[in-house]
Amino acid sequence: MSQKPLNVALIGYKFMGKAHSQAWRTVGRFFDLDLDPVMKVVCGRDAKAVAEFADRWGWEDSSADWEEVVKRDDVDVVDISTPGSTHAEISIAAAQAGKHVFCEKPLTFTVAEGKKMLAAVREAGVKHMVNFNYRLCPAVSLAKQMIDSGSIGEVRHIRCTYLQDWLVDPEFPMNWRLRQEAAGSGAHGDLGAHSIDLARFLVGEIGEVVGTKKTFIKERPAEGTSSGLTAQAGEGTEKVTVDDASLFLAKFTNGALGSFEATRLAPGRKNFNRFEINGSAGSLVWCFEELNCLDFYSTADPSTQQGFRRIIATEGDHPYAGNWWPPGHMLGYDHGFTHAAYNLTQSIAKDKPCVPDFRDGAQCVAVLEAVDASIESSSWAKVEMID
Repeated sequence: MSQKPLNVALIGYKFMGKAHSQAWRTVGRFFDLDLDPVMKVVCGRDAKAVAEFADRWGWEDSSADWEEVVKRDDVDVVDISTPGSTHAEISIAAAQAGKHVFCEKPLTFTVAEGKKMLAAVREAGVKHMVNFNYRLCPAVSLAKQMIDSGSIGEVRHIRCTYLQDWLVDPEFPMNWRLRQEAAGSGAHGDLGAHSIDLARFLVGEIGEVVGTKKTFIKERPAEGTSSGLTAQAGEGTEKVTVDDASLFLAKFTNGALGSFEATRLAPGRKNFNRFEINGSAGSLVWCFEELNCLDFYSTADPSTQQGFRRIIATEGDHPYAGNWWPPGHMLGYDHGFTHAAYNLTQSIAKDKPCVPDFRDGAQCVAVLEAVDASIESSSWAKVEMID
């Protein structure tokens, strides 16, 4: 018996659009699904370019009008991979049209707007998910299982660093990620959002924060053309209106302490998304640049054998891994997106809550916003808890 289709509309077709397209193309081939995802339509502002993208990536149709797309009767899920400034308007419209919503991070720029988005999806009764894809690397999901089972005891510390270097050169031209009106913030919201979500996922809620941010390169060549993390300069210069780096300390509601650093000006660090978690009985360390590996230290080991051991999270019984390649055959960046598509599809099919959902997205924004408040007051700031 054939499966019922799940018709997907993708809004946005650049860097994230490729990753999301690959996920929808792949998920039904490697995972057993209760619904059959159909790549129905992709939408972007440039009609010619998005039509070419649709042909290349396997979308049945293309459009330059997102408002028309979210109202289509043949669309069940609206997948949003556009800049953050557009997330709220598209998400709310999609929910009001009765569509399930899958949205890129950060969910939005303010807690107030995040609450509106959360209220819209709840009122519509649709499924809603935020793409915090690093949760879905097998090694990270394994870390969560180990923490919950008590493998490292009571969690006391987490140190999160997310370091990149693609903006080190002051001659790198402007793009939308360097404009506050489109991106909301720089490294703080772009990279810090991922670290905050990992910390919430693994350790718990963040109650108070104190931090700082800085823009080191305040003016760059004007944008000519850009794609992903590459660009060509146009004429003149333009002011950078977001941070290059952020640092903050955190107090978790369960008593743990955390430190967070995000920058796009760390030479040699390409996608150094790392956490180290210390508990009363051990430690866990993970870094995306070696994403299949989880380092584990246990105080329960004999004193003569203590030391970090490396777990290669590619065995069939590791989270998600058994659906891919034989043990030892590594997964990459795109696999987390496929895992998200799997989780969303099954949540819709089985009528179960999505994780992480828009409340998780709004709570992440609450932490980001509290850091900004702490900078303004030069003191610790409480994080609003989203219901």
